[in-house]
Amino acid sequence: MEFDYVIVGAGSAGCVLANRLSVDPTNRVLLLEAGPEDRNFWIHVPLGFGKNVNNPSVNWCYQSEPEPNVRGQRFLLPRGRVLGGSSSINGMVYVRGQPEDFDHWAQLGNGGWSCEDLLPYFKKSENNTRGADHFHGIGGPLSVSDLTERAGICEYMIRAGEEIGIPRNDDLNGQIQEGIGYHQATIRNGRRCSTAKAFLEPVRSRQNLSVETEALATRILFNGKRATGVLYVQGGVTRQVRTTREVIVSGGAFNSPQLLELSGVGQGKRLQALGIPVVHSLSGVGEDLQDHQIVRMRWRITKNITWNEEVHGWRALRSALKFLFAGKGVLTMPTLPVGAFICTRQELATPDIQFQIFPGTYSSLEARVLDKQPGVTVGVVLLRPESRGTVHLKTPEPTSPPAILHNLLQTERDRETIVRGMKLCRRLMDANAMDPIRGVELYPGCNATSDKDLLEAALDVTQSNWHPTSTCRMGTDPMAVVDPTLKVHGLERLRIADASVMPTAVSGNTNATCIMIGEKASDIVLQQARGRE
Repeated sequence: MEFDYVIVGAGSAGCVLANRLSVDPTNRVLLLEAGPEDRNFWIHVPLGFGKNVNNPSVNWCYQSEPEPNVRGQRFLLPRGRVLGGSSSINGMVYVRGQPEDFDHWAQLGNGGWSCEDLLPYFKKSENNTRGADHFHGIGGPLSVSDLTERAGICEYMIRAGEEIGIPRNDDLNGQIQEGIGYHQATIRNGRRCSTAKAFLEPVRSRQNLSVETEALATRILFNGKRATGVLYVQGGVTRQVRTTREVIVSGGAFNSPQLLELSGVGQGKRLQALGIPVVHSLSGVGEDLQDHQIVRMRWRITKNITWNEEVHGWRALRSALKFLFAGKGVLTMPTLPVGAFICTRQELATPDIQFQIFPGTYSSLEARVLDKQPGVTVGVVLLRPESRGTVHLKTPEPTSPPAILHNLLQTERDRETIVRGMKLCRRLMDANAMDPIRGVELYPGCNATSDKDLLEAALDVTQSNWHPTSTCRMGTDPMAVVDPTLKVHGLERLRIADASVMPTAVSGNTNATCIMIGEKASDIVLQQARGRE
């Protein structure tokens, strides 16, 4: 088989690339996805998110290595293994990050990646229910919508935020991120709008676009320093595909460095120790893993105004019927209807903490079974962690998961910031606005009174917020893996386009930025192809 472009990974960026590159009927495009078609029922039910958090039929279900700074914990790391990738199993929250995030990327030497450069790509993707303005677009494939349902607790939380000095912000993707307000979500008519639904489904009939599912890429093929194709396994059969132009890797922050190392691209000594012939030595592959770190604080609520009571007993039947017959009700909600972005220190120019407000509580995060009594969970999230981790092969076997180490709460600043955030979270819940509904604090609990107590509680429960980035980082320094055109340094006809290329993690949920990277990458590829013609 031979194609002009071979895209590895049908996730948040890969589906965008497949759509945009196949617009030109002369471009032959192949999209490879290790997982199945997105037919799982719970993918399309927004609040069914929890059903696939640890479902291996659509999820890689990775586990971290023991984390040395947080009691040696190992924790679940969901990643989509299905058409749409993680956009098919995520919480659907649409957050771009701060304009300053992208200006910082440009300041690091990545020309063309400032906020001004990238805003048109964000707008190009979206069909925003608010209409078009300077910050939002219409007519794009991706539905970005306001919430049609709101749990009763949401307004209490927003009023509490205003009371303690967090301004209400009705557009968290506007000019200023700071504040508290309702998120927008990638939901269309009460159903999840993944990149598979938005970008891939409408163009599957194109004669020049081929999509292969259950196709695990095992190695990029090279002729010297030039990528020439991809080896993949499908149905137990090893297949080979050749490319006349480029291989584009869109596997995400875990799978992209894994595939590079399997292909002989990475740290020479590490690859030689695994018996993998070195094609190209590149020290930054798998290094500099960045991820938002989260502590979930939980409270009991004294009124039936949360999601807990909506999914048990007769209310559960009512919720199901509303969803199936009207496309309404609690099941049409994203996981986090309300968010807040806050500065923990006066000298900060932009927020360093995010509150992810979930109108429910779980007795077990992994099992994702909502409690029967009303409750609320507030995730305290480090937006700009200093901690850095790694992703590297354990074995040369493509089906073996890589070793993923985050080094959570590695630095003193990260530990200080998480404690500051937890104290601010308590201030939010102690506001007078919460008096009519506030119950007992479930975690950390009333016995955690000092900063030391809060840090100890954080060390017990801090986890990844499932926003990994930067393991094939973009830049011009010796540890950078790709240049500002997303080409892999020192190699020809090989690009990477996914969360792994982010120079630093954006300040918020990462899916919107991954979709933007797919748009930007498509434009770069098409422009350079036109330049060669």
